[in-house]
Amino acid sequence: MRKQSGFTLLELLIALAVVGALLAIAFGGLRVALAAWRQGEDRAEAHQHVRGVAVLLGRAIGASYPYRAARQPSPQPVVLFRGGASRIEFVTQAPPVPPGVPIAFTAVVVSREEGEPGGLVIRQRALPNRDPFSDAEIVFRDPAVATLGFRYMDEGGAWQDTWDSDTATPRAVAITVGTTFNGRTETLPPLTVALRATPTGP
Repeated sequence: MRKQSGFTLLELLIALAVVGALLAIAFGGLRVALAAWRQGEDRAEAHQHVRGVAVLLGRAIGASYPYRAARQPSPQPVVLFRGGASRIEFVTQAPPVPPGVPIAFTAVVVSREEGEPGGLVIRQRALPNRDPFSDAEIVFRDPAVATLGFRYMDEGGAWQDTWDSDTATPRAVAITVGTTFNGRTETLPPLTVALRATPTGP
């Protein structure tokens, strides 16, 4: 009789086991690749978000102007610029949220608030106005901002944690922003923004 050729049951089982192992390895690698891709996307999105916030603040602070007006309760005109570790008040020609009509100067308050919703809060009010900082209205809020810090360079080039001069603005402001976005925390290195020199005279 003619001898028949083919696979035995044992050979078939071994082949199926090998194919199954290869498929498991392939799908495991695909799972790892997809997880790494998602993490990369989340990280890029978080980095882009914190960078966008820093650029927004840097543009507004960089366009600050040594605007002189009376600050309550004193009637004497002073330069409207105050700075703390996590709050800054200034007058700018490039507000973070442009108004509907052209305005030369806008009073801006940038701070970080605790609680809910908390985060970064930006307030604005057009000038001239009385009490522009205390009466400024919220125009932007970002609860994702977890940390916000400011430092101020004086005329001698030294950095200060606060700025309360009535006669001049700092030479530069260093901005530190950190956000928690999609469960990922991103903090940028300090962004240093140079300010225009305060004109001398009355």
